Amino acid sequence: MTSATTKAHIPEAPFLAPPLTLRGVAFDPPLFCAPMAEISHSPFRRLVADFGGYGALFTEMLSAKMLLKEDMPRSPWTKRRAQEGRVIYQLLVVDTEKLPEILDRLAVLAPDGLDLNSSCPAPTVRAMGGGADLFEDADRLREILRVLRKHFSGPLTVKIRLGRETEGWRERLGERLRLLRDEGVDGLTLHPRFAGDKLKRAPRHELYAELVTEARLPIIANGDILDPHYVRSRAADFAPAAGLMLGRIAAARPWVFAQWCNPELVMDHAAVWNRLCDYVEEDFAAERALGRVKIFTAYFARNFMFGHTLFAAVQSAPTIAAARERATRFFATAPKLTAHISLGGI
Repeated sequence: MTSATTKAHIPEAPFLAPPLTLRGVAFDPPLFCAPMAEISHSPFRRLVADFGGYGALFTEMLSAKMLLKEDMPRSPWTKRRAQEGRVIYQLLVVDTEKLPEILDRLAVLAPDGLDLNSSCPAPTVRAMGGGADLFEDADRLREILRVLRKHFSGPLTVKIRLGRETEGWRERLGERLRLLRDEGVDGLTLHPRFAGDKLKRAPRHELYAELVTEARLPIIANGDILDPHYVRSRAADFAPAAGLMLGRIAAARPWVFAQWCNPELVMDHAAVWNRLCDYVEEDFAAERALGRVKIFTAYFARNFMFGHTLFAAVQSAPTIAAARERATRFFATAPKLTAHISLGGI
């Protein structure tokens, strides 16, 4: 592949925790690509895998009951390729009905871990009883974790937020941390915002130290982590974390993990964008493929000073062929890159 080249000198790796090992499974380095709705599908994971540098990729949040209907090895939501390395499947679970059967079907993919989403604040997810709503229901959360732990022997993690910002939130959070530990959870991903917070409100990374001590579980830090500079500037806050999870920045820069330890990595942006199109067309049916390209482009366009031109051109394209033609014209202008990427408003 010719889309990435490196200079001879590779600087010292930035701040990172040691490899994270859960139930004998090593995640090295402890950098994780977050589960992102409509982004973390098999073509995107394949693209990130082309560059490497992570310890594991997460699928997007998968409705557990949807898995009963999927062709697991072929579905673009569930399929995995050997080149991806470790893959953790994140599940949206609202009850234990048919959960053992679902886990049996999932076993054919040999997950390197399962992650229960107890953090998603989306109203549609909460209305189903999942995500942040599940976090508030201790009895139901406990019941689901017991079934997951009984039927899956590998690493079991849970993604959480801080809960609802109401009186007694800190005590409730402590209760949930003890519940998770007592039910055999191996690690947590913590996005330290409240369930109702918008992304404009800064995450409370300073909480990791006390929560790691209280949970007595490894915590993977998540929320607005864009690059090593961000982590270095808050080194004391991130020091207790067992790993780091990067989300939307990976949608904009799929090479971000490789670049983490090699900031001199140079990209051919046009080749990367076109490769994503190739992969999407290979895995998705035609009627779904264009939508996935448009979603990816919303993030990828933020790499350029006038990226709104690329975004608008692709968003209005009626076909992938038209999107490719318009993107080719954009890249032919040798667009200038932004010095600092901004993901606000997406």
